[in-house]
Amino acid sequence: MSEPQLSVRDLTVRFPTTRGVVQALNGVNFDLEKGQMLGIVGESGSGKSVTAKTLMNLLPRTAEIEGDVIFEGRDVRKLAADGTQHFWGVEMTMVFQDPMTSLNPVKKCGEQIAETLRYHLGRTKKEAIEEAVDLLGQVGLPEPAKRVDQYPHELSGGLRQRVVIAMALACQPSLLIADEPTTAVDVTVQRHILNLLDRLREERGMSMILITHDLGVARGRCDDIAVMYAGRIVERSATETLFSDSRHPYTDALLRSIPRIDQPSHTRLEPIPGRPPELINPPVRCAYSPRCRFAQPDCLSAIPDVHGVRGMHEFACFHPANTDRGREALAANVAAGKTAAGLPIAGYAGGGG
Repeated sequence: MSEPQLSVRDLTVRFPTTRGVVQALNGVNFDLEKGQMLGIVGESGSGKSVTAKTLMNLLPRTAEIEGDVIFEGRDVRKLAADGTQHFWGVEMTMVFQDPMTSLNPVKKCGEQIAETLRYHLGRTKKEAIEEAVDLLGQVGLPEPAKRVDQYPHELSGGLRQRVVIAMALACQPSLLIADEPTTAVDVTVQRHILNLLDRLREERGMSMILITHDLGVARGRCDDIAVMYAGRIVERSATETLFSDSRHPYTDALLRSIPRIDQPSHTRLEPIPGRPPELINPPVRCAYSPRCRFAQPDCLSAIPDVHGVRGMHEFACFHPANTDRGREALAANVAAGKTAAGLPIAGYAGGGG
């Protein structure tokens, strides 16, 4: 097998604060094949955006980073240490959540795209503006020759996001990281933006990492999905495998919280109890155990290793959902009326089987 385009190994990120050390990422591992789309999902604070910003060398200098990031045979962290200028924004680029914070409000849209082309590719001012018009046309802006002379505040949220996408694609990147690219637009625009990214990825042969909290969005777009919780990837598999045969209780709980078209009207959704854990000096245990219906005593004394087939279906759990071991743990907790972590649990008819 050929080497993956992007390989992340044991990536750890810590942020020193006055309250203690925030362990934002704890041993993140994943590979991305050329042309593949990987979805990274999880609640706010799970480490999705920190992972993306680490790849893009956008973390503050106070961040303590360990681990390896290899992109097309090159050590990305070494490139950052050496001050390489024409890597980020050229070979690896990023689309952020809010286009208004990504665009300069006092510069015309065309100038901002042209600036990228002139700095990285050495285009003349005239050439850069001409290419900016072409790029705006590629991302579906109506009247692109007019839009290059407009300021960001003159465009709607959806059109601003298209300008940001045009900037990200200006230098023909090999990898595009999209960090919740539809958060700032309404649902009617969301589909258009995601279709656009998908089409451009296929046309240009790019790889893509889509960061989202919406499992429905990830299912319709991604080849593989990685589920993050408390700074770790707790499950990763092919998209359809994740939806049909999930293993980690957190993934199972996320899937049960999604409205289903086959459910009767007014069916009550099952929320995930509790809240995400504190990442400052966390205890040595499964981070999800206080919220987990499957939790047993061993979950409270150790962090589970990753099980499964590497690169196929991986999960980090002592009592996986949809397995005999998981069903036994759930049945024991239902009989006791609570989990080993003290979470009250009544009769339970879903998941785990």
